[in-house]
Amino acid sequence: MSGAPPEKKRRRNGKAVCALLLATSVFALLRPAQPYAQVTELRGEVSESAILDDQQRKTRQLSIAQDQTAQAGATTQSTAPTPTYQPASPGAVQDDDAAPATGSIFDPPEATDDPFADAPVPVPPRRPSSATQGAADQDEAAETQAATATTAPTDDEDTAETDPINSRAVTIDSADRQQLDPGAERAEAIEGRDRRAEDDPFAATGIKLGSFVIRPTLEQGLKASSNADSSSEGKPALLSETTLRFNAISDWRENSATVDGYGTFLKTLSGDEVEEARGRVEGTLNVDFDNDLRAIAKLGYEAAPESASSPVVIEGTAEQPVRQTIDGSLAVEKDAGKMRFALTGAVEHDIYGDARLSTGGTLSQKDRDSTLYTATLRTGYEISPAITPFTEVEIGRRVYDLRVDSNGFERSSTRLGVRAGAELDLGEKLAGEFSAGWLREAIDDDRLPAISGATVNADLRWSPQRGTTIGLTGQTIVEGTTTADESGTILYSGRLTAEREIRANLIGNATLGVDWRDYIGSDGHDLTLSAEAGLTWWLNRYAGLTTRARTEKQTSNIEGRDYTAHSIFVGVTLQP
Repeated sequence: MSGAPPEKKRRRNGKAVCALLLATSVFALLRPAQPYAQVTELRGEVSESAILDDQQRKTRQLSIAQDQTAQAGATTQSTAPTPTYQPASPGAVQDDDAAPATGSIFDPPEATDDPFADAPVPVPPRRPSSATQGAADQDEAAETQAATATTAPTDDEDTAETDPINSRAVTIDSADRQQLDPGAERAEAIEGRDRRAEDDPFAATGIKLGSFVIRPTLEQGLKASSNADSSSEGKPALLSETTLRFNAISDWRENSATVDGYGTFLKTLSGDEVEEARGRVEGTLNVDFDNDLRAIAKLGYEAAPESASSPVVIEGTAEQPVRQTIDGSLAVEKDAGKMRFALTGAVEHDIYGDARLSTGGTLSQKDRDSTLYTATLRTGYEISPAITPFTEVEIGRRVYDLRVDSNGFERSSTRLGVRAGAELDLGEKLAGEFSAGWLREAIDDDRLPAISGATVNADLRWSPQRGTTIGLTGQTIVEGTTTADESGTILYSGRLTAEREIRANLIGNATLGVDWRDYIGSDGHDLTLSAEAGLTWWLNRYAGLTTRARTEKQTSNIEGRDYTAHSIFVGVTLQP
């Protein structure tokens, strides 16, 4: 019986064992393909309908969870949601990956009893799909909304910014933008803003005319006087008094100009017959040059009937002559360090009208017409910005139109004067100047003595408190005459004024005056004292009621020159 050799049998058995081992190895390598495919998301083709169904199911579940969360948040508004427990050591609780299957096609595969999967290699977590990520975001949004449900939103903008479901994207420069400054908030309309209180709510607004602002004032009323013409033989009368005042100021950028004027008309309604008109207008121009050089020009005109108290007495007149005065000056000022220099040239021309006689006819006054030319040099030193002492030297010449008057005297004269004083500038509190000196006019006719005497001049304004102004003015005037054997007179005139704003629409004022006239060549003199007080009550910006009372008394050692006059005025004041 033939049989296979034992060596061949062992060889066949060995090959069979090798083939079995090879097959087992191949099977072991092929078995983990399905789990590994899940990790790498290679699970084969998934239909779009399955994905859509899964997303819709997730959306329904999320909606139900949101409703339940909202209901729970409404009932527990004062209690914040309990935070999710986080273990201190990793692996202490089951991971979310071990959650039970929901039946979704995206659920992880169930564990098997594969003998080759006893020690599987740790699989990295797979990247969630877009649908899963969206569902997770919605879950997180629901939790956030429930946590913030107990806090009321402050405004729509803050709610929009903190809403995680539909949060607004920030701009690129949002980090650099600063919070709006409360002071930079949108301003109200001009009509809606609170207007600044005016310093003088009843002051005239004025009329714009070219480059000037004109502020006219019209005063109309009745005046009752015990001495209508302020003469020694005056009689009482009731008069109509009309006064027009105006002020014009330029609004130029550099230089300035002002024009001031007034006009008064008196007409008797009953009593002593009086009818007169008087007025004055004066303009000032200030021009600034380089190197602290300034020029000031003035020009004025005045017309008024001569006062019954004039030192020139014309016998038998029914009406005093009208005196017209035309005056002008030009001053040049220069500052050199603390030194102050000023040179002023002035001209004044007086024209007298004919006097109307009570017997009829007129009497010429041409021999009284004259022109005065003066030049004044002032030198000062600024001790401080508030005080500047100065000295003045004045020379001049008075020339009469007629070299020889009706009495045969040559009235022309030469003028010389010196003064010393100080300028004050303490702002609104105190400002102005004062001076004292000596003045002499030598008349060409040797038969007439020279007119000479001390001079006092002042123009000061003091405001002790807001709304109150005290003024002091004084001047020395040389008055010529055509009376035979008389050279003329020196008149010292002073006024103390006070104005008080009692209320915004109630203004009070008062004036005290004193005049002293010294007759050169004789011992004659006149003393005139006056006082006046008045009130203006503004009904509105454009109309007011005005009243004032005045008393005046003159005493003289010359016969026929004493008189006393009292008057009261009541009227209305209008201004545009």
